[in-house]
Amino acid sequence: MSAHFGTRLRKGAVNTTVAALAVAALAASQAPDVTADGHGRQTAADTPSAADDGSGIGDSATGNSPYYTDLPPLNSPNPAPSASSSTSPAATGTTEAGIPATVLDAYKKAEAELAQSKPGCNLPWQLLAAIGKVESGQARGGNVTADGTTISPILGPVLNGVGFANISDTDNGAYDGDSTYDRAVGPMQFIPSTWAWAGRDGNADGKKDPNNIYDAALAAGHYLCRYDWDMSATSGMRSAILSYNNSTDYLNTVLSWLEYYRKGTHEIPNGTGTVPDNRSDDGTGYTPTSPSTPSTPSTPSAPSKPGTPSKPSTPGKPDTPSTPSTPTPTPTPTETVGHLEDAGTASLTATAGDTFAERISTRAETADGKAVATVRIRFTVVGDTDTTFTGGESVATIITDAKGVALAPALQAGEKTGGFTVRATVLGRTLSALDYKATVTARAADTLARTGSTALTCTAGGTFADRVEVKATYKGAVADKVAATATLIRSADDTTTNDKGPYFKDAAGDPVRTLDLQTDANGLLTLPQLYADDTAGTYLLRITTTGGATLTVELTVTAAETSTPTPTPSESESTTTAS
Repeated sequence: MSAHFGTRLRKGAVNTTVAALAVAALAASQAPDVTADGHGRQTAADTPSAADDGSGIGDSATGNSPYYTDLPPLNSPNPAPSASSSTSPAATGTTEAGIPATVLDAYKKAEAELAQSKPGCNLPWQLLAAIGKVESGQARGGNVTADGTTISPILGPVLNGVGFANISDTDNGAYDGDSTYDRAVGPMQFIPSTWAWAGRDGNADGKKDPNNIYDAALAAGHYLCRYDWDMSATSGMRSAILSYNNSTDYLNTVLSWLEYYRKGTHEIPNGTGTVPDNRSDDGTGYTPTSPSTPSTPSTPSAPSKPGTPSKPSTPGKPDTPSTPSTPTPTPTPTETVGHLEDAGTASLTATAGDTFAERISTRAETADGKAVATVRIRFTVVGDTDTTFTGGESVATIITDAKGVALAPALQAGEKTGGFTVRATVLGRTLSALDYKATVTARAADTLARTGSTALTCTAGGTFADRVEVKATYKGAVADKVAATATLIRSADDTTTNDKGPYFKDAAGDPVRTLDLQTDANGLLTLPQLYADDTAGTYLLRITTTGGATLTVELTVTAAETSTPTPTPSESESTTTAS
């Protein structure tokens, strides 16, 4: 997580008391389903794990790396008394409530962006601050440059399976400097394999850098919102936090800081923030045995009693425990997967902007074709496309059901047309991927009709009083954002562009007789003003759209009226005299 992995500080009695009271305060306020037991530990009722929360998520942003476990102090006028006169509270509210300026700015900018891109998520910046606190102590107390990049890397432990998850290298060491195993990176502690698809450019510098707090905060926000969880609901908040790090203790710690920051915080200079002391891997890490256990082997000093010959029978018993360990361990479901098979996915085609009607279905099977349940399948959108899964993400991880089937989220077509691929892979195994081809077709209309019925006429050299407006539909529904072309043609049989008669004007005011247009959100297409040259006659305007809709509109240009000149008085007198 950070450079403080070697720290082995113990929590004092005051810290324990303060933590207990803080948790109790939280339980009584904004987390109705979070309670505190008699020892100040939090428990979340019916908390789902990241693997079974109903979303199909089987991995986490951090790879479940360790985190800081310090709880916030109580904002109380009468803090708990210290255990001894030499011990004082861990930190005052004023100190702990301060967030380094650049870090705080990054959280608030991420909240603002998500309010626009995913308004239904209702992500509060305080949640990002809470996660940033437990992951890296707010980027090690705000030890960042002006653009938000950490001055020195923040790296988690090597994820080699020793006390932590076993995640082989996925980035060739590009982010974490380790080409053998992955490590969590940056102030929000993303593992490289997650950053590869979740990374964002939060400071608009053209890069997605997990070591930059603007990039990392925005990426964390999108990660938390990727399944349309509503952060204003307790269940949505909990599911999102657990997906970030699958631990109930982690959930409770984050919720504690969230509540603390919601009560008030302030900006402090970069580099002046406090870094927590206690981490979830303190002491023996994840080793289940306690440090005192190793002292037990010293008891075998009993062999110094040579007078007990019957004891030798005891050493023979160690052979018995070794026998049970000899049998081949039962492989995990993932280890039994031999290949992936399509589970009946139909043709994947959708019009730009629409949701694909068909969803990808993949089955995990053993080498002999038997279904394998509870296996994580990752679906990744690949290719030059802006199509995503529902929720705006290009990657989704789903766990296979009892029939070995993983059903991917629905695909949402973007505006870019053409083909792309959705690739299914098994997490934790190096097996051949299963590719699904998909296509996005252009938006289309099959019918065009004028919205008005007024005859379109104009005097030569004048301006048409009415503009042409048409409505496009497709199978009776509004056809929005459909490409259309308007052309003044020579005749019904000759659709080449006319060189005389009515015309439009370009930006420079010059005549043009062909325009490329697009219907609006209501399927309406309002053409620019039409003008007439000095040639009278009947002309045709033809409008066509993607999908084959065609409409021909008749335009009439009448000759300008000619009037007989009125004779001047002198001309009238001369005529009379002559007669």
